[in-house]
Amino acid sequence: MFRTTVEKCEYISHVPYANAVDKLMYAMVCIRPDLSQAVIMVSRYMHDLYRGHWETVKWISRYIKSAIDVGLIFEMDTNSKQECTRYVDSDYAGDFDKRRSTTGYVFTLSQAPMS
Repeated sequence: MFRTTVEKCEYISHVPYANAVDKLMYAMVCIRPDLSQAVIMVSRYMHDLYRGHWETVKWISRYIKSAIDVGLIFEMDTNSKQECTRYVDSDYAGDFDKRRSTTGYVFTLSQAPMS
């Protein structure tokens, strides 16, 4: 690890953390909603990051590269209706750190999650 705060600041100044997290957010919003939890967690440390945070961003990038051909396939099902179904869940003050309410949702089309 770092011996002094000066060494930490020197290391962090050469790390393109904000740029990498920005690109991960773009991928999350546009094409990879499965990354949302990981990207939210790494974006919390934009101003006070450590080497472990940068390693996590690199790990997420390697995951995206290894799963580049993974995606959703929507096929016409002749046996059932093609319908959009939505599921919503909420939790009042479920975030123990900030005591905030949390909400989650899933939209499915032909029984495949899409959002």
